[in-house]
Amino acid sequence: MSSSTVEPIPPPPDRDPEPPSQKADFARARPHPTTGRGPLSRLADLVDAHALALLRVTVGIVFVGFGVLKLFPSASPAEQLAVDAATKMTLGLVPETVLLLSLAALETAIGIGLTVGRRLLRPALVAFFLHMGGVFSTLVLLPDAMWQAHSPAPTMEGQYVVKNVVLVAVCLVVAANEWGRRPRPRRTAG
Repeated sequence: MSSSTVEPIPPPPDRDPEPPSQKADFARARPHPTTGRGPLSRLADLVDAHALALLRVTVGIVFVGFGVLKLFPSASPAEQLAVDAATKMTLGLVPETVLLLSLAALETAIGIGLTVGRRLLRPALVAFFLHMGGVFSTLVLLPDAMWQAHSPAPTMEGQYVVKNVVLVAVCLVVAANEWGRRPRPRRTAG
């Protein structure tokens, strides 16, 4: 019996093999020279360190954006829905323009409070949860607009309301962190 060795098959002549130094391998990107960690690990650490602030500020920006939209007639897709629900809640005693401007101011103030944080955060969170109570009440107050006729599925307007559970979850996390902290000692003058 003779032993035979298997030689590697060379690449086809029309293609040059790519040098190993030029291959893109994102899973094993070069580690940082001082930490020894890759860029995705460092990014994950950065996001983890600032996760609560990131959540709080992004919800705040969303609220400022939607609040400001309500200042311009017909700019907000939820404008009529919000006015109809608020009209039912106030028994029609408050004019629609006042309701819309009040909602715009409230949402903008909540957004600013969430974005800025600090002393504005707790009042903004309280206002947020009260506002969400009103938002979710539309599912009951305006059933024809919120639910499909012969199905338990929400309409597009209903989906617009239901998606707010994500914002509620985010603000619950932010509120748990904020109210779970020990109060800072007050500085005394002198």
